[in-house]
Amino acid sequence: MVSSTGIVAGNRISLSRTELTGALGDSVTVLPIVVAVAALTELSLAHLLLGFAAFQIVWGVHYGLPISVEPMKALAALVIAGTLTTGGLVVAGLLAGLVLLLVGTTGALARIERHVGQPVIRGVQLAVGLVLLETGIQLSLDGVGYALLALAAVAVSVAVGRPRASTLLVVALGVVVAVTQTGLPDPRLPSIGVTLPTAADASSASLGATVGQLAMTVGNAAVATSLLLSDYFDADVSPDELATSMGAMNLLAVPLGAMPMCHGSGGVAGKYAFGARTAGANLILGVLYALAAVLAVGVVAAFPLAMLGVVLAVIAVELGRAGLDTADLPLTVGIGILGVLTNVGAAFVVGVAVQRVRLWLGSEPDQRAG
Repeated sequence: MVSSTGIVAGNRISLSRTELTGALGDSVTVLPIVVAVAALTELSLAHLLLGFAAFQIVWGVHYGLPISVEPMKALAALVIAGTLTTGGLVVAGLLAGLVLLLVGTTGALARIERHVGQPVIRGVQLAVGLVLLETGIQLSLDGVGYALLALAAVAVSVAVGRPRASTLLVVALGVVVAVTQTGLPDPRLPSIGVTLPTAADASSASLGATVGQLAMTVGNAAVATSLLLSDYFDADVSPDELATSMGAMNLLAVPLGAMPMCHGSGGVAGKYAFGARTAGANLILGVLYALAAVLAVGVVAAFPLAMLGVVLAVIAVELGRAGLDTADLPLTVGIGILGVLTNVGAAFVVGVAVQRVRLWLGSEPDQRAG
């Protein structure tokens, strides 16, 4: 059993090729969102990458596991769509961080988790997998030629018995394409400064965005990620611990120009699907993000997202398989579909309500999360 207090015997850090491919598997759940946010807001791509670099390393070492650090997707989606301003995003990130820190340190999620059945959490995992699959397909359709090139790379990797190496091959091809468009990287050291929101940034839109993100975060980034870490690594990391680390991360990082971040089952599935088994994947990915922030922001911005979409679809299948390992398939699938049609947070709340009503009516056994 792996404790959440850090690295223990038998869970050494490895810097192997499979840790590298696992790290790249996680990156494809991050880069499309980060590039879009940087392109459509005043946030700097270099600062966004540095935020992910720092906390990939911090939480990898802290938990001793290939844990994920991802964008808060509900907030990212709103700012990309233009319904949330950059200042509103900062406010929402700080509010979410404060709430998560309070919830985690007081042990509130442990009490909530007692009322959440395992099929509900599996449904959240399935919902995230379906959302990632949908996103992967959409990205691929935006550049069919690049997507076919990535599919060919994946097929070749599978044919030669190296499926986990497909991420390396796809990334290498994507970098070549990006460099042909941008030229060689132009190294630049990002400036560091603190930016705090103004009173005008605190609006009903930022408050509503925070509530929606928190519903998703509790279901996917805390409870579902805790369960997935137990499934994959036999690790005992509680939702409250994950909430605490997410809260601290956002209160520290958002004022420095990073975007609101969370843990998440999609990133864990991405790391695992492509071979990561230790915190070495976090160290590798943290270094790669930092190097990209300093040396190759232009290359990252020009990387064909259609190629990442193919890898994202592979990760979605892995996460969907984990979600379907459930004791109540109809409820799990229903939550998964609802998560695609509405959002993951709403699906989580509805799933909990449905299961509690069914338990109250005595129509099913009481199945707790975990």
